[in-house]
Amino acid sequence: MKVAAAAYPLDWFNDWSEYELKLDRWVSDAASKGAELLVFPEYGAMELASLGGKDVAGDLEGALHEVDRHKAGSDAMHARLAAHYGVHILAGSGPVFDRPHAGDRPVNRASLFGPAGLIGHQDKVMMTRFEREDWKVVAGDGLQVFDTALGRIGVLICYDGEFPLLGRALAEAGVEFLLVPSATDALAGFTRVRVGAMARALEGQLVAVHAPVVGDAPWCNGMEENTGVASVYGPADRGFPPTGILAEGSLGEPGWVYAEVSRDAIAEVRRDGGVLNLKHWPEQISQLSRVRLHAETRDCA
Repeated sequence: MKVAAAAYPLDWFNDWSEYELKLDRWVSDAASKGAELLVFPEYGAMELASLGGKDVAGDLEGALHEVDRHKAGSDAMHARLAAHYGVHILAGSGPVFDRPHAGDRPVNRASLFGPAGLIGHQDKVMMTRFEREDWKVVAGDGLQVFDTALGRIGVLICYDGEFPLLGRALAEAGVEFLLVPSATDALAGFTRVRVGAMARALEGQLVAVHAPVVGDAPWCNGMEENTGVASVYGPADRGFPPTGILAEGSLGEPGWVYAEVSRDAIAEVRRDGGVLNLKHWPEQISQLSRVRLHAETRDCA
């Protein structure tokens, strides 16, 4: 099948219809190219803060609440688009205030839709320093595995993708396609997520789809600058490119990046790859108790 990773810019909207037109244009474009799985980035929903006006969008707390206010409408729209175009869509994530026990703080939620409607949500589980210290976004509760007609899908949102045990848990649960939506202001941050996504593809012998926010949005507090490249990664092994990169765009260039991916290729590399990272992972465990410090002997004379 063909997957599509969005390098997605945040736009200002004067009304809801402008948002609907933009999303319909993006989804219809990918569907017309034959894409069946479309991945939008982390905090892609933050452009909805513009609907509250300049003062709201420019306020740290105001922007979060304004985006949350439109969550139900955004979900309904994504469900309609997925049904109309016959595709699966990971919508751009955003803040959701639905956990009173978390001190009325939001989670960062990405929602997955199929042609039959909402499949489920994945809340980010590892918060960056900005999320912890400034936005005070809180961690979600566990990892979700989505068993779909396209295959088994997991989601690691941005910083989540930098932690190997999370990716390992999803790989052990049978995930074949790992979706990694991200939002990073600087090239260093993007590189961290990119390297993490490629490592998860290597370790889990799976396909990772990396979709970032790109471009400037100076009107949106917390999303003023965004750097990234849309890419699709696999293990650098049999049936995959020797670089592990199935497709990638250009730095900061908005648009879709497409790659043809195969569940059969994933199954085969897990069965008979040049290396068997997924199978051999447990062999590390016995070595962890054997870490020994060897100090250099110095001649003090």
